[in-house]
Amino acid sequence: MAINTFLLDIKPFYLYALPASEAHLCPVRALSDWIETTRINTGYLFRKFASGDWIVEANQPMTSERFLELFRNNLLDIGVDPSPYGTHSFRRGGCQYLYIERRWLLHQICEWGGWSAEFTNMTIVKYLISHNDDPTEPREEFFNPNRRPTVKCFQCGRSCSCT
Repeated sequence: MAINTFLLDIKPFYLYALPASEAHLCPVRALSDWIETTRINTGYLFRKFASGDWIVEANQPMTSERFLELFRNNLLDIGVDPSPYGTHSFRRGGCQYLYIERRWLLHQICEWGGWSAEFTNMTIVKYLISHNDDPTEPREEFFNPNRRPTVKCFQCGRSCSCT
């Protein structure tokens, strides 16, 4: 059964196409490609799979367990250990991307993700800091006055003192 978001007071997500340089991250392109490939135009976008990886004709949603299995299989396909990853990896990775690469403010990320911006339980911190983090700079360089700037432009990816 589909849940109507207006009954749950969930705000709509407004998506915009990202520039061609970020096509690999663009949700608009990804959804367009999925709809074109699957030809789904009503009901659930992500449906159950039948044998042979064919989408089930009936309007039945894919379960989170099945999604996790497929996701972990994809990680194995590219040689990544799937054990530390789960369905919340997308929320965590998205949160980190918006904060680090897009330089969103914490309250914007909370608004987008549906978290409280009162910071009473610090859910946002759990998503920004992860045991899977791969630091890009050694700790001993944090205050080095001669280090290169680490702030990068989210459009071009360049680091400079003016960013």
